Amino acid sequence: MPTSMKIDFVSDVSCPWCIIGLKALEQAVEKIGDDIAVDVHFQPFELNPKMVPEGQDLFDHMAQKYGASTEQSERTREMIRARGEDLGFTFRMDKLERIYNTFDAHRLLHYAALEGCQSKLKHALFGAYFTNGENPGDHDILIRLAEQIGLNVTRAREILASDAFAKDVRKQQNFYQEQGIQAVPAVIINGRHLIKGGQPVEVFEQALRQIAEE
Repeated sequence: MPTSMKIDFVSDVSCPWCIIGLKALEQAVEKIGDDIAVDVHFQPFELNPKMVPEGQDLFDHMAQKYGASTEQSERTREMIRARGEDLGFTFRMDKLERIYNTFDAHRLLHYAALEGCQSKLKHALFGAYFTNGENPGDHDILIRLAEQIGLNVTRAREILASDAFAKDVRKQQNFYQEQGIQAVPAVIINGRHLIKGGQPVEVFEQALRQIAEE
């Protein structure tokens, strides 16, 4: 019998380390094989909850929020691009010009979880932003992604046109912030074990094996 694990993956769709961590986690699970059975739940975290709908220039944002120079940002972007390439994910840094508000993306992810296709939407959102340079807060883009993964488009439009699931998303965000989560990705296994950051495949594999043995 495989060991069952519930994994809460706390993340934002505009966080490059989150897709790096997710790809590494997924590859670790594949390497372990049938010894474990994981149930992954994507939990919301907004890196920039006060971001305006039109977004902000990415270099200006990095300088304002982190005090990073253009040169420092470029080095970080290249490191991220290389990590993504190693994991089979394409970062198109030439298309990443702005950072956007992601609250509506999290609301749609909440709906996708109820329909059993949250993981598909999460990957689609990462690809839309980091590979295609699209705005993950734009309703037309969100509707297009919903249709691509098989969500009910009419219902998706209704959700985005209203405040549906807004309270649910804020409640979940507040819960994890109260638990001390201040940066993402944060990978919580069985509600007890925390792995921080976009760790390498080997780190996730070792942690999952150790927890399974316990």
